[in-house]
Amino acid sequence: MQLRYSPTSPYARKVMVAAMEMGLCGSIEMLATNPWDADSGITSDNPLGQVPVLLLDDGQTLYDSPVICEYLDRLHQGPRLLPADGPQRWEQLRLQALADGMMDAALLIFLEHKRRAEDARSDWWLQLQRDTLDRSVMELERQAAGFPEAPGVGQIAAACALGYLDFRISDCQWRAQAPKLADWYGDFSRRSSMRATAPADPQ
Repeated sequence: MQLRYSPTSPYARKVMVAAMEMGLCGSIEMLATNPWDADSGITSDNPLGQVPVLLLDDGQTLYDSPVICEYLDRLHQGPRLLPADGPQRWEQLRLQALADGMMDAALLIFLEHKRRAEDARSDWWLQLQRDTLDRSVMELERQAAGFPEAPGVGQIAAACALGYLDFRISDCQWRAQAPKLADWYGDFSRRSSMRATAPADPQ
């Protein structure tokens, strides 16, 4: 298998962290890809033009990080990051959806600042996304004390979303309003899978 990823993508990071937690890294060749580069060929593997994309050995492709994570979760013998059924499955899926929505909002804020001239930016749009982040952080704060010691896909997604806030939205002081979440993230970010996938702009 091959994984097309960007070192700045929180969605790709979620897949990479999950793969490391599953012990599957040795089975996946990593292909760094700039999805903004028209010559990257990403649209031949994903018509959405986005990473991550998992290229299977039989020629099929999988895209969208929840799909890839669920596929990989069927390939290992350890504890499932996404239970097959029952209440815990829906808890993990709901948490993953919340975290992915945070990534969406943070990415929109970043792009609004990066791609638009200052006088063309929409303050209303930016505030809408920041409000989304604030509500989401407070929901994670409410849940943080109950996060299991062994992470599921939801906790992985939440950690990658928070890491992206630190990376791209430097003025988002989320720790001040979410001390329990900050403590949890401080511990979680020391996992080897998180350290190995810390986001960085390509040199």
